[in-house]
Formats: sequence, C-alpha cells, structure tokens
Amino acid sequence: MTISTLSVIGLGYIGLPTAAVFASRKIKVIGVDVNQKAVDTINRGEIHIVEPDLDIVVRSVVSDGYLKATLIPEPADAFIVAVPTPFKDDHAADLRYIEAACKAIAPVLAKGNLVILESTSPVGATEQMAQWLADARPDLSFPQSEGEASDIRVAHCPERVLPGHVLRELVQNDRVIGGMTAACSAAAVALYKVFVKGECVITNARTAEMAKLTENSFRDVNIAFANELSMICDKLDINVWELIALANRHPRVNILQPGAGVGGHCIAVDPWFIVDSCPDYARIIRMAREVNDSKPDWVLDKVKQQLDAWHKANPDAGRKQAKVAVLGLAFKPDIDDLRESPALDIAIALAELGCQLLVAEPNINTLPAALSQPDVVLTDVRSVLDADIICVLVRHSAFTAITAELASHSAVVDAVGLLR
Repeated sequence: MTISTLSVIGLGYIGLPTAAVFASRKIKVIGVDVNQKAVDTINRGEIHIVEPDLDIVVRSVVSDGYLKATLIPEPADAFIVAVPTPFKDDHAADLRYIEAACKAIAPVLAKGNLVILESTSPVGATEQMAQWLADARPDLSFPQSEGEASDIRVAHCPERVLPGHVLRELVQNDRVIGGMTAACSAAAVALYKVFVKGECVITNARTAEMAKLTENSFRDVNIAFANELSMICDKLDINVWELIALANRHPRVNILQPGAGVGGHCIAVDPWFIVDSCPDYARIIRMAREVNDSKPDWVLDKVKQQLDAWHKANPDAGRKQAKVAVLGLAFKPDIDDLRESPALDIAIALAELGCQLLVAEPNINTLPAALSQPDVVLTDVRSVLDADIICVLVRHSAFTAITAELASHSAVVDAVGLLR
C-alpha cells in the first residue's frame, strides 16, 4: 500500500518524534493531541518536550508543510496510536486513552486504511482496539472477522527507544511488527520501512505486545537486583558502587547501577501488565516491582535520619527552618520526563514534612502542581549547596559541576552514586 498521509494520535515523548521522522521523509503527517498548548506549540515549529535535536526536525518539517498538529483527527492512509497506557490502583492496565483514540479516528476511517497501536499495552490490547473500531464502524470489516480480506489492517508495533536518543534509535533499532494477519504485518512493515534502517521482524500482535513487556520486565528485574544490593550493602557498611565495580570485572557479570527507584512510563508500568495477566506465575516479576517500588521509601528514610540528626544539633530550631535540597525530579538523567518518577515522589514526601525544600531540576522551568507550595522553590544547581541536607536523586550531567562541594558537605544522601 502507498502511504501519502499519516496521522499520529498522541504527540508526546514517542508520538511527536515519530511524527517528525515520518514528516522528514516527505510524508504528510497530521499529528493529533488533546492538549491545545501542545498543538499550538508544534504548529509554531516548536516542541513541548525535551529531546535532543527534535526541535530542529520539528521546525523544519512544520516550515516545509509536512507536519501539522490538530485537536481533531482527519482522514489519512494510516493511523499510529501513541497514547498513554497507565495502570489502575489494582495494577490492571487502563486502556481508556486507547479507547478514546479509537472513538476519535473511527469517523474518518476508510477502506484500505492501516491502524497501528504503538502504545505499550497488555496482551490482547490490539485485538480490543480492533473491536472498538469495529463497533464504531460496522460498515467496515476488520481482521478479527474477515481476516486477510478485511477493509482495515490492524497491527501492534511497540516503540523501544531510549529517551535522549529517540531520533537515532527510531531509525536504527529493529522493530517488532505484530499484525493481526499477514497482510496487516506486510502493510505495517511497508510503512515503517519509510525510515527504519533496522530489521522489521514480523510476528503476531499478541507476541509483539508481550515482547515489549518482556523487554522492560527483564530490565526491571535487573535493576531490582542492584537496588536490593544497595540496601543490603548499607546494612553491612559496604560501598555498593565499589562492590558492583568489582563484581562486574567477572567476564559474565554485568550488574546495573542502583538508584532512587524506577520511573518512566515503561519499566515502572509494563511489568504489572504481565503480573495482572498471570498473577500465579509472574512471581519474580512481581517481586522485582515490589523491590523497586520500595526504594523511594528507603531513600526517604535516609533523609529523615539526616533530619533527625539536624534537629539534635539544632534543638531550638523548628522543622520549617530546616533546608532540604533535592537534585533531580526526572525519572532518569538529562530528560524532563517526570512520569512515574521516584525522585518526584520523594520530593513530594519531603515537602509534606514541612521543611523548606530547594529543588534543582535543570530540565524544567516550572514545578509540577504537586510541588507548587510556598516552602518549595525551584532553584539553580549551585544554590542547593546552602541546604542543610542534600539528596541526590538523579544523575543529571549538570550536577557533576558541584561534586567537589557535595563531597565536602556534611549531610548528603546520594541515591544514585554521583559521588562514588
């Protein structure tokens, strides 16, 4: 099939770079988002997220007329759904954004269209998406009922890119293509081959969904091992950073680095989709999630211990006089993404203690709503050195400029090994 117009539903950390890369290949791209501010920003040729070089590409493709953003879907040859898939309180997947995307694009679907779900999803979500579309458009046929002869092609193609390197990895990484039929897979491969230099590996939709969940669960388990080691080493008075460096000298050992927890919309979320689907068997995956989810509380306890020591040294001072600084709010270094961030959770908990909180997060301009309080201040990196207690939560490269001063500070909780 020939794709001359593509619609990308959801212009966030994955949708916007994907739309921009397609547009840079002279494909007319219609980006759809519910956020008016994001739509207006993109149509000015600007970006509302932090991603290296993305601003240059967006400015170019908007100027050349290959990318426009809108609130309402328009007809296209293919649709890529890249909306959030959070989980509910019971850790079951929340597919309401996918359902809303289906309802939005259904009126403009036409025979021969291709619909791809890129959102990381539990097994069966692509089939559910196809059913929602079929319910909305009974005049069209879909793969679940008509197989290869369906009017609409449906596939799942999960993203697998690293924030901070998205533009490069979109092009170079292999893609897993899971069509509901062979014809669906072939149509999806033809679309992605517009820019993908890596291999497009074909499987079915369910296996493609599980592949992405497996990749992130594997990483989560390995991070949990490192985080668990850090807590054990603290009890045994061992430098965990030195320990890991020594253990990694073994030719077949590669332990990851511990941190303040695990964040982001992928690793902190996706393993729960597997646990929810097979709770009796996903025992290691569940335990890894529980270890990583507990790490922020452990870091918070370390800060509270420092606060107790400060109060003993300053018995006449009230809690509001204590200055606590946090270095970093993002879920990983050198990005602005706060989704599921353990650093943000720790900062919010510290703010609730009633002390003065200094926040150094060089990748944002305003504090998130949960930290918009009188005693919480977004400040520059060097200003945190005036705090009584400093908590390093993210290894942003900007923080390396003050490592010497941090090393000589009397009360530093280093959750990420910045001073190792």
